[in-house]
Amino acid sequence: MTVLFIILGILMIAGGFSCMFTPLLTFMNAGYFIVIMVTVYGILGIIRAIRFKRFGVSFVFSILSVILGIAMMIFPASLLLAENMMLIITAVWFVLMGIVTIVNSVTITRKTGSKIWILQLIFGILAVLIGGYSFFQPMVLAVSLGILIGVFFIETGFTLMFTGIVVDD
Repeated sequence: MTVLFIILGILMIAGGFSCMFTPLLTFMNAGYFIVIMVTVYGILGIIRAIRFKRFGVSFVFSILSVILGIAMMIFPASLLLAENMMLIITAVWFVLMGIVTIVNSVTITRKTGSKIWILQLIFGILAVLIGGYSFFQPMVLAVSLGILIGVFFIETGFTLMFTGIVVDD
């Protein structure tokens, strides 16, 4: 499982850089990126919760993420709706993901005593700040959505890698 988290983290980081270097293309296909991001995050969260028998807020958020991702894949109209509401959805997603990352960083420090939790805490705070700013300044988000999605993919990739490194099999 550790190797899976590290591999998926590396793939998310590579995808993030791809989004950052092609922001216009990312903006035009952002609905698909959001579906991928939401579904992958949800599946990994469910696997992690079942494996470590932690069924808290992260587990519920993961289930909701998978349901949302599947609904967007099955019902094209929901993907169109998501693309039309992309600015609000993305801003809210940044805030929620940041909060979950902050909670996970506190959990890691309690369980392992590792210093890696500081990086996760910083990434979580950055995600909350980006989401909050984007929520109140949607035009800025519209201009920079490709870059922000890239940053978020990179942050999620590092979080997956840190989880894979810290959590021993």
